[in-house]
Amino acid sequence: MTAEWNLDRARIVTRSSVIDGGSLSVRDGVISGMDSGALNSPATLDFDGDYLIPGLVELHTDNLEKHFSPRPGVRWPATLAVLGHDAQICAAGITTVLDAIAVGDVRDGQTRLEMLRDMVGAIDAAQKTGILRADHFLHLRCEVSYGPLIDLVEPMAGLDWLKLVSVMDHTPGQRQFVSVAKYREYYQGKFGLSDADMETFIANQIAAAQAHGAANRRAIVALCRERHIPLASHDDATADHVAEAAGDGMVVAEFPTTVEAAAMSRANGMKIMMGGPNLVRGSSHSGNISARSLAEQGLLDIVSSDYVPSSMLHGAFLLCETVPDINLPAAIAMVATHPAEAVGLSDRGEIAPGKRADLLRVAVVDGVPVVRSVWRNGQRVM
Repeated sequence: MTAEWNLDRARIVTRSSVIDGGSLSVRDGVISGMDSGALNSPATLDFDGDYLIPGLVELHTDNLEKHFSPRPGVRWPATLAVLGHDAQICAAGITTVLDAIAVGDVRDGQTRLEMLRDMVGAIDAAQKTGILRADHFLHLRCEVSYGPLIDLVEPMAGLDWLKLVSVMDHTPGQRQFVSVAKYREYYQGKFGLSDADMETFIANQIAAAQAHGAANRRAIVALCRERHIPLASHDDATADHVAEAAGDGMVVAEFPTTVEAAAMSRANGMKIMMGGPNLVRGSSHSGNISARSLAEQGLLDIVSSDYVPSSMLHGAFLLCETVPDINLPAAIAMVATHPAEAVGLSDRGEIAPGKRADLLRVAVVDGVPVVRSVWRNGQRVM
């Protein structure tokens, strides 16, 4: 049975313009037609001037971890955790999400490693049973200082829904934590360490990076090249960092911490990703370069929700309001078109005939974008 529906009186945000009072038709989950005027037949849905934008494509969110472990020492049932995460993602307007799952950790005995297989298995099972609103893929975040890293990654490298692998190095004194004081503030607060224990922790992290970092990075890069899995760098700060990332064939520069690193990443063909929370707050929580500053210099391609799902859409609207050279189509491309392109999802990420009908109805209320309805593959999911 053919499924057809249409809408009109929408402000349709395409890749290059905003069509005011436009109409759109959907057939079998795909955008079948679009026009700048009213439909010739009665519309299934009257948008009454609300925005129609493509469903957001999220490449990096660790939001799932919060649902698996909502409080310290609490483990939530796996299926319920995935459903809760999925509902929150969908409500934020994200119709395609790469769940960023950490492989390895900076401290033994943490829940991330315990939850790893449960998270991957629960997402896979929920996808197969069709109970999720959003389309879920996998992003493995590989902590290179973690000794047995490659043993954890190899069993998952053949998953057809693995779409991105990033290499991370959270050693104090470099990359995200050039400021050791910021590193101490973050991890001492996170783990509740005494001053003496914190100094031991710092020394252990430096030793682990020296022992395992380079070899693990080489192994992960080689594995991903063999399997044709896109790679992302993480927290590059210097010319040497970017040169290494370019040599490794990275396609995305996640959260570069300096203008120099962002500019060199762009020159080497990498798409630059920054976090929505950075945009909304106006600064990095680690004291690094602000996303808005990079946007003002033309050095921003992708906005990720990172640790706050709603920041993705809010960040896009803030960009077009605060950065003169970024209009709404350009801002929406940063949360839909560009991320889809970066990982080879060419069937989605923009409103155009032939693309998947992953769509959002968005109203702006008191300056804040509000998601009113969500469609994935032409089916309403919220």
